[in-house]
Amino acid sequence: MIPKIRETFNLNYTIGMYTQLQEFIQSNYPNQLEFRVGETPVFFDKKLTHQLIAASEKIVDVITAPQFMEQSQASIPQNCHVPGNEGKPHFMAFDFAICRDEQEQLTPKLIELQGFATLFGFQEFLGRAYASLFNTTDGFTMYFNNHTHRSYLELLARVIVGDYKVENVVLMDVKPATQKTRIDFHILQSYLGIPIVDYYDIKAEGKELFYWNEGKKIRIHRIFNRLIFDDLHQQTEYASFDLFKEYEVEWITHPNWFYRISKYTLPFLHFDFVPSTQFLSALKEYPSDLENYVLKPLYSFSGQGVIIDVSAKDLDEVKDKENWILQRKVKYEPVINTPEGGVQCEIRMIYFWEEGKLRPEPALNLMRLSRGKMIGVRYNKDFTWVGASMGFFEK
Repeated sequence: MIPKIRETFNLNYTIGMYTQLQEFIQSNYPNQLEFRVGETPVFFDKKLTHQLIAASEKIVDVITAPQFMEQSQASIPQNCHVPGNEGKPHFMAFDFAICRDEQEQLTPKLIELQGFATLFGFQEFLGRAYASLFNTTDGFTMYFNNHTHRSYLELLARVIVGDYKVENVVLMDVKPATQKTRIDFHILQSYLGIPIVDYYDIKAEGKELFYWNEGKKIRIHRIFNRLIFDDLHQQTEYASFDLFKEYEVEWITHPNWFYRISKYTLPFLHFDFVPSTQFLSALKEYPSDLENYVLKPLYSFSGQGVIIDVSAKDLDEVKDKENWILQRKVKYEPVINTPEGGVQCEIRMIYFWEEGKLRPEPALNLMRLSRGKMIGVRYNKDFTWVGASMGFFEK
């Protein structure tokens, strides 16, 4: 998005550079990458960087306000409510499309937000790979708050592991070895030393939870949660660890935050960078220009169930209207000039909330590059210059 930097990158780019990137990832984490990585990082100037931070901070203001807990209580489905101390959300992520405003200036528009972990390990690894192999990031940083590789890993350790021994903190998901994000699990394991544990391998004894490692029974004091209920509800296997009972364990972060900070929050955000969003159940009449809206289910993940080209028939057929939102479309601008043409992008601002801090703070980012109607990597399999990427910010 900085023309001179983009021009230089494109002139110097070769297919061999991308091959080298792929081989570097494969050599470090063989057969673990199951989504496409983009050919380029994304470069942000200071102005757009400041806009992204300012917008994110306004969202943080809403989430940290005293009334937010009551306001978001209805967001948690009855069959997904997990008991226990919710604490605070240790992670927040805000997804912004990069668009143009009426003055043709680049501007961020909020698409979604989540109170759930994201690719904390893979994105940092990918950013360092870009910087090392492509040699184009001088004068830029992928971190916020002056973080470095070392300080970022220290931050992860403080938030995820805390004061516990690493063997007593588990990264938990449903069948983690088959998850598309499993490369992130392995990178975090190499960064932090924590074990990757299948939900179905955790055993409950009263209010205590355990897993086994090489025949040794180990108590779990803290769960770094990567489990999505969409996945869990599709399983038929029996588990002795019932998520919906209360245990003597800490959650990083508690599963209820997945719903509290989510698409459910969008109708409560009234800022110029937030597209008009309403619960479908609150509509008194349908907009006359439905072609300018997108219909989203509240309880889905990775863009599943989203209807891009909305009709009145689509709205009529929704039975549980309280579980859907109608959001005004934003026009992604193809701001990244590549040898294959303009590419759209979406940036995820990644926040961590440490113990003892008054507010969460930004630390890292995640980029998605697209040339199709949907941004997620699963929707761009047949294109080049798309997929996972990393943002670098002008110092």
